[in-house]
This record gives sequence, C-alpha cells and structure tokens, in this order.
Amino acid sequence: MIACNCEVCTSTDKKDKRLRSSVMIQSATTTIVIDSTPDFRYQMLRENVKQLDAIIFTHPHKDHIAGLDDVRAFNFFLEQPMQVYANEMTQEVIIREFAYAFADLRYPGIPEIKLNTIDIEPFIIGDIPITPVLVWHLKMPVLGFRFGKFTYITDANRIDQSEKEKIKGSEIVVLNALRKEKHISHFNLPEAIDLVNELQIPQAYFTHISHQLGKHRLVNDSLSPGIQLAYDGLQIKI
Repeated sequence: MIACNCEVCTSTDKKDKRLRSSVMIQSATTTIVIDSTPDFRYQMLRENVKQLDAIIFTHPHKDHIAGLDDVRAFNFFLEQPMQVYANEMTQEVIIREFAYAFADLRYPGIPEIKLNTIDIEPFIIGDIPITPVLVWHLKMPVLGFRFGKFTYITDANRIDQSEKEKIKGSEIVVLNALRKEKHISHFNLPEAIDLVNELQIPQAYFTHISHQLGKHRLVNDSLSPGIQLAYDGLQIKI
C-alpha cells in the first residue's frame, strides 16, 4: 500500500480530485470527446454519457490514449464502430498499443474502431466544425482544437505565431498549466497566464494541472479576473 501525504491528495475539496485531462464537446446532435484517458470509463459513467459519436486525439502519450479499449461499451449499445480522429503519428501508436482491435482474427467483444486521419486542415464531425491548432510538447507536435469561439489546448509549451492566429478571437480557451515551476514540455502557470494575456482571450481555464500546483481554492484566488483553474465536471456553455 502506498500512502500519500500530498495536501492535494488528502484535500476534502471535490475540485482537488483531479483525473486525467479530457473534454467533451456537445451540440444539439453530436457528442465528441477529446482524448480517452486512463479514466475514460469512469468519466463516461460519471457524466452518464449514452451517445458518443467520435473521439479526437491530441497526441499519443499514454495518459491520453489508454482508455480507448473501453469504447467497446459504446460499440455494444450503439451497434457501430467508434469513429476515431487522429494524425498519422497517433494512429501508429494506437494500432501498436491496441493491436488486437485491428487484427485479422477478431475475437467477439473486442473494440471496434474506425480510424480517420486528420492533420492541420479543418474538418467536421456531425454538425460540429473543428479547426486543428498545431502546438509543441517540447519536440512533439500536438493538436489543439478550436470549436467556434472555444479553443482547447493541452500538453504544450510552445505555439508558433501562425498557429496563435488561429486561437485569436476565441472567447474561451482551455490551456494546460502544469505547475508554478518551469517545465521542459508544459506551460507553467506564469507562461499560461502570459499566453492568455498575449492573445487577449476574455475567459481562460487552466487544465492538465499537477498536484505540484497546489490546492484549487488557493491557486484560483490568486488568479486575475477571467482566469480560473478548470476542475473535473466543469461545464461551459458557448
């Protein structure tokens, strides 16, 4: 048994109970999830998600793809393959990590996945137009996504100027801010704040935050108006 004395781990504030980062986008007719984290099954059960049209992937790191096996429940109830949208780099890892789902010999009950290749060109799922935003996770290209006036970016520490232009004009941005100290491949809190101010986004929520950042309430109280920490179960209407 591993004991944890971290003040965030032991906090009684529900906003300090942090699962791996993901977001669900819903319109009147379409439901999309960005990334299937190791917590994917629990997240879908917690939010009582009955319909899921597609999963979009930002990049192939384990904390963003590990829950993909659990799409089999949606396969069963919706009687169709799960539409997965990812770039070629991410697809290669998905096929390797979940090889049984793509094997010629298919056992009953394995996940049914339909891969769709995306890059930096805009695309549409159902009635939701999506604009990819290329960001950098040290040397790894990662995809953020803009949905109308809302932009979601995780696992980044650098964004080229041409891609920043795609974000400008957003009314809401969700952006990673791992901790207060400098990190090799993630924005830290000061860097995330600087980027929001540079792009003049009216409302920002910081995600992919580690326990090193500290307790939700204490950090949130130190932030400027229009900037908040995201938390599990947060709902935003746009």
